[in-house]
Amino acid sequence: MRRLARTEGLTEVQREIIAAVAEFTEKEILPVATELEHGDTYPAEIVEGLKRLGVFGLMIPEEYGGLGESLLTYALVVEELARGWMSVSGVINTHFIVAYMVMRHGTDEQKASLLPRMAAGELRGAFSMSEPHCGSDVSAIRTKAVRDGDEYVITGQKYWLTNGGSSSLVAVLCVTDEGSDSVYRNMTTFLIEKTPGFGEVAPGLTIPGKIEKMGYKGVDTTELLFDGFRVGAEHVLGGTPGKGFHQMMDGVEVGRVNVAARSCGMAYRAFELAIAYAQQRETFGKQIAQHQAVQFRLAEMATKVEAAHQMMVMAARRKDSGERNDLEAGMAKYLAGEYCKEVVEDSFRIHGGYGYSKETEIERLYREAPMLLIGEGTADIQKMIIGRRLLEDYRL
Repeated sequence: MRRLARTEGLTEVQREIIAAVAEFTEKEILPVATELEHGDTYPAEIVEGLKRLGVFGLMIPEEYGGLGESLLTYALVVEELARGWMSVSGVINTHFIVAYMVMRHGTDEQKASLLPRMAAGELRGAFSMSEPHCGSDVSAIRTKAVRDGDEYVITGQKYWLTNGGSSSLVAVLCVTDEGSDSVYRNMTTFLIEKTPGFGEVAPGLTIPGKIEKMGYKGVDTTELLFDGFRVGAEHVLGGTPGKGFHQMMDGVEVGRVNVAARSCGMAYRAFELAIAYAQQRETFGKQIAQHQAVQFRLAEMATKVEAAHQMMVMAARRKDSGERNDLEAGMAKYLAGEYCKEVVEDSFRIHGGYGYSKETEIERLYREAPMLLIGEGTADIQKMIIGRRLLEDYRL
């Protein structure tokens, strides 16, 4: 058993699930990840394997066909998947944000209709807040939904939609006129089913194509264009308009724990690659692992891997306990993202010129790590959240 990034106090079921995912990662993801990433190829066979493992239903209650597991279990599964290829964890992240939002805020009818299909992986979720002119400033969104009898008419443009093409259910945040003085109470989340693919996937709803990215390839990232798209009022999450902002923020807390877990998994993989290479490469008549400078670098990397993992676990357990965890999720996401970037860069340095070759795994990790600094809110946004929450808790 590995020494770093171990989690104490797990149940036998949790250990079995994580062991099965770790084995799947070793056999089915790592051998093909770099090839798929270079080709920007959607990991269809891997996704089918995740369906068979029950990963898409991991946190969905058993009464709806899921495994009914905790956020901690999910985070540890994500950590293992990201160790293999971060994009694979991206395939399930938005799915679980949407499933979590339906579980927490959906009507009985929405839960009965959506959750069994989501648990089976037949209905795959995506999550849409961002727009071209605003990222973390959710209050500035412009996509509008106007009530017209028993329907809403949606017009606007969404951006940075992970799984936009491959998903069949999208949770979309829109501005609605609820007559409130607060912009946040004039926002509504809609659950929109669509056909997977690109182009006009429903009347008035178009997904133009994939956004080209420097990393985080394989998983599709898209725009979402609404032009008079009509959706029934029964598709409002929870049935009551004006609650969308708070529903989305609840989902984002789950997403931030996910990003922290991805950072932990990728950092651990970078450490694995570095400590192995350092014992294979020789300079000046000895392994580079025997040089003090390299040992110091490995020591710093291992400490960061361990610290990030334990903070991520703490944030997940806080959410599972039913307590507010925006402070802990923000801290975990911020620390793990920063440490991941640093550990990957140190691994890259240990690999030397060899690491600059596209034949190596560390080259892929080096391009993927920056996404974790900005996904689910930038590092600066996390620091704002942390600072405000600290001032709440320590107010004079």
